[in-house]
Amino acid sequence: MLREAFQDLNRLRQIASALVRHGFGAYLERTRIRELGVLEGLQPGAALPPPDRATAIRFRQLLAELGPTFIKLGQLLSTRPDLLPAHWVEELEALQDDCPPLPAGEVRRAIEAGLGAPVEQLFGELEGAPLASASIAQVHRARTHAGEQVAVKVQRPDARARIDGDLALLYYLAKLLEAVVEETGVYTPTTVIEEFDRTIHEELDFENEARNARAMREAAARREGLVIPRVHDALSCATILTLDYVEGTKLNDVTAAGGFDTERIARAIIEASFRQLFEDGLFHGDPHPGNILVLPGDRIALLDFGLVGRLTRVQKEALVTLIVAVALKDPDSVARLIVRLGVPGGGLPLGQLRADVVAILDRYLGLHLDEIRSATLLRDLLDLAVRHRIKVPREYAVLAKASITVEGIIRRLYPRLDILEVGLPYARELLLARFNPQDASGVLLRSLLTLQTLAEDVPGQLSQILGDLEGGTLRVNVRSDDAAAVSEQVRAAGLLLFLGLIASALTVGGLVILATSPSPAIGLAALAGGVGVAGLGLAVHQAPRRLHKLSLRLLIPGGAGRAPPPPAGDPARTAPPG
Repeated sequence: MLREAFQDLNRLRQIASALVRHGFGAYLERTRIRELGVLEGLQPGAALPPPDRATAIRFRQLLAELGPTFIKLGQLLSTRPDLLPAHWVEELEALQDDCPPLPAGEVRRAIEAGLGAPVEQLFGELEGAPLASASIAQVHRARTHAGEQVAVKVQRPDARARIDGDLALLYYLAKLLEAVVEETGVYTPTTVIEEFDRTIHEELDFENEARNARAMREAAARREGLVIPRVHDALSCATILTLDYVEGTKLNDVTAAGGFDTERIARAIIEASFRQLFEDGLFHGDPHPGNILVLPGDRIALLDFGLVGRLTRVQKEALVTLIVAVALKDPDSVARLIVRLGVPGGGLPLGQLRADVVAILDRYLGLHLDEIRSATLLRDLLDLAVRHRIKVPREYAVLAKASITVEGIIRRLYPRLDILEVGLPYARELLLARFNPQDASGVLLRSLLTLQTLAEDVPGQLSQILGDLEGGTLRVNVRSDDAAAVSEQVRAAGLLLFLGLIASALTVGGLVILATSPSPAIGLAALAGGVGVAGLGLAVHQAPRRLHKLSLRLLIPGGAGRAPPPPAGDPARTAPPG
C-alpha cells in the first residue's frame, strides 16, 4: 500500500508538471494541490488559458505526453461534440493510440492465461508480428485447427491496472477543479470522468465487444452488401477476442484511379449506415477509415466493435421526425424536438431556442441539397442544444460524431453524392411505417387506442362532474403553506386568549374568596391555579412551532389534532383516521 501511495504521488507530480508546462497550471494553482508540493515553478495568479485553437493544440500535446490513458480520454472527448467546441474535437481526432508491440512471449502468456490452454492447443498457427498495436491491445493473425483464418485481439497484461491508477488521479483532479472553477456547461468534470470510466471499462471487457459484434452480425445477416466478422466463442474471453479474419482493401486506398467504383461504394456505406440507424437502432460508433474495408463486389466490412451506439424505438422516431422537420425548415418543430431529444435545464426559454433554430436554418435557405453539408447542420444543432444547457444523451452525441465521420468519407470517395438526398427516403420510409395500420407496433394504432379510451371516458367523467355540481357535493380542496401558517397562528392566538381568560378568572376569584371567606385555603388554591394557567400560556407563547402543534392537539380535540387532508392522487391516505 505504501509503495502504491508513493507511485500515485509521483504520477500526480508528473501530471501536474505536464499541466504547468503546457499552460494549464492556472487551473491547479487555484486548488489546494500546491500543498502537496507538485506545482514547482508555477507563478501565482496566472490567467486561465483562452478556449481557442492554440489552447486545443496544447491540450492534445498534453494528453499525448501523459500516455495511453489520457490519449484514450482525448479520443473519447473527440467523439463527444456536445462537450467541446468543434475546433477542440478536430484537434483531439488527431490523437494516435500507437504503442510498441508486446514481445511474442508475453503475447503467448496472455493468451494462455485468458483461455486456460497452451497456444498450440488453441491455434494451428499464431503469427508473432502484430497486425496493429495500441495501448490496450494488439491484434495478431492466426489460423485455427479447422483451417480458418482469424484475427486474435490480445489485451495487454498491465492495461487495466495502469488505467485504474490514472482514473483514481483523474477523479481527484476533477473534484479539485469543481471546487474552484465556475461551471459553464451542462457537464461537470466529474461527470466527464465517470463517462470515461464507464466507456474505458467497457472497452477493457472484450466480452462486451463480442456481444456488440454478434448483435451487429445478426442484424446485417439479411444484407448482402455488409459483412460483419463472426466471433469464435471458444477462442474468446474477457481479455482475448477472436474474430474471422477479413481480407479487403483499406478505405484510404480506395480510389477511382485504382479501378474502384467509388460512387457505388459510397452509396453502400450510406445504405449500411442508414439501415443500421433507422431499422436496427444499432450502429457503429467509430466508423473511421481504419475500421472499414472494401471487399470484392463493392461490399463493405466493418471492424472493431468496442464503441456501438443503440437507439430505442422512441429515440429513432424522434430522430426521424427531426430530420423531416429540418428538411421542411420548420423551426417550431425543430426547437421542440431538440428539447425532447435531450434533458433541458431549468427555465429553458423555448422562444429563444426557436429564434436560434431560425438563425441556423436561415443559413441553409435557398441552398440546393447538394450544397448543404449535413454534418455542419448536425453540429450546429448540437452546439445549439449545449448552448441552451440541454444535456444530449450519449447515443445522440456518438451518432453525431459517427455521422460527421461518414460524411467525411463520402466527400472523399464521391463528393458529388449528397447524403441528405440519399438518406431522406430511408427517413420517409420509417416515418410512414409509424402510421401503418398493418404494423401492430406503429404509432397510429397506439394513438387511436388512446383517443378511443379518451372518447369513452370523457363523457362519463363530465356527467359525474355536472351531477356533483348540481347536487352540491362537488368540493375543491386548495392547499397553501401560507394559509396553513396563518390558520395555525390564529389557533395559537385563540388558545392563548382562552388560557388568559381562565387565568384571570381564577386569579380574580381567588382574591375575592380570600377577601370574603373565613377559610383562605380555597382562595389560595384558586390563586395558585391562576398562576399556573398563566405560566402555561406564557410557555405556549414562547415554545417552538412543534410545541404549539402539540398543545393544540392536546387542548383542542378535532381541531389541530385532526389529520391533514391527504395530497391529491394519494389513494393510500384517503381513508378516515381510525
